[in-house]
Amino acid sequence: MDPVPPRQADILALARTAGRVDVDGLASEFNVTPQTIRKDLNELCERGMLQRVHGGAVLPSGIANYAYDARRQLASEEKRRIGQRAAALIPDNASIMLNIGTTTEQVARALLQHDGIMAITNNINVANTLRAAPAIEVIIAGGQVRASDGGIVGEATVDFIRQFKVDYAVIGASAIDEDGTIFDFDFREVRVAREIMTHARQTLLVADAMKFQRSAPVRIAHLSEIDIFVTDTAPPDRVLKTCRENGVKVEIASDRTERPS
Repeated sequence: MDPVPPRQADILALARTAGRVDVDGLASEFNVTPQTIRKDLNELCERGMLQRVHGGAVLPSGIANYAYDARRQLASEEKRRIGQRAAALIPDNASIMLNIGTTTEQVARALLQHDGIMAITNNINVANTLRAAPAIEVIIAGGQVRASDGGIVGEATVDFIRQFKVDYAVIGASAIDEDGTIFDFDFREVRVAREIMTHARQTLLVADAMKFQRSAPVRIAHLSEIDIFVTDTAPPDRVLKTCRENGVKVEIASDRTERPS
């Protein structure tokens, strides 16, 4: 294979750092036209080094996830809106479980103004977000702490979750197939997510539209097992059909979300 040209190598380096690159930002960064950047991205995608998405490109998905800090930057505004919308669906004085993920972190941030919440999580980042809120009780699962993202996983975590029955589970995902299957990368994390769903009266899936463009190897569940799906744009028609047929409520996070009265 021919060596990668210098500008394309720099684009790859940026993608590895941020997880995603966009055409306009790269055009400004390298002082070239958007057409030139699109050509670069197309060539990198043909080599299998990147994967095109609307407005730019991401690292190709497969068996490995992006670095956690990079995932925080991906669709960050969309995740913030999803977090606000999901939190607006959770009333005060509710018990909830939140699993690992950058979108569930945004749900936690949006819950800070709630009263009387008991939050159980296997996500150190969620626990750190919620612990300073005086009206929220935080319970953190035991188990193996994953160095890459502060997630707590393993058999001890699963056993811990089995002690509870909560009002709401809030779970994230790495990929959603058009047939409605929900995926993640780590089978240990998936075991915990499934246990969280089992021990909740209602399950909210929080996932941005990029998850429809990605793939991951481990099945979490099917959309038919979800009660509410909170996302940032209307899902593909096939996914919407699956939701309608299975009574799954789809919530689209708009630019402005109010808490219901």
